[in-house]
Amino acid sequence: MDLSYEDLEVGKRYDVGTHTFTREEIVKFAEQFDPQPFHLNEEAARSSLFGTLIASGWHTCCLMMGMLARNFLRGSTLMGSPGVDEIRWLKPVHVGDTLSMTNTVMSKRISSSKPDRGVVETRWDGINQSGETVVIVRSKAIFGLRHPLLLHRHND
Repeated sequence: MDLSYEDLEVGKRYDVGTHTFTREEIVKFAEQFDPQPFHLNEEAARSSLFGTLIASGWHTCCLMMGMLARNFLRGSTLMGSPGVDEIRWLKPVHVGDTLSMTNTVMSKRISSSKPDRGVVETRWDGINQSGETVVIVRSKAIFGLRHPLLLHRHND
């Protein structure tokens, strides 16, 4: 993709990918990382608040990060991230749900201390097959500038 800081437009939404959750992967993830009963087996899930087996919220976030890395960030000038500012799990993700991910650029600025890079704030949305937003993540990432001296002079 060869994406750099200059290519990212505030307000632009990028389609990142889709993933369909299977029972097997939900349980496997839960066994290793989030062993709560409503992620592990249907019987326990039936007597929970959710009434059915659901994916861990951390599972949804990990899958979204994977889609982002494979389908958006690969080949970019990404230098890392100072962190995630917010995660909101709005609706459960059930077996068979297909999550579509979008990534929207909320803001961006060139670093004042290191003008060869910029900080980009994004919002990730995970949307199920019914068009419902099930998870929102707000994060920041650091991208290298393709032409740091030219853009820096232009912003002075």
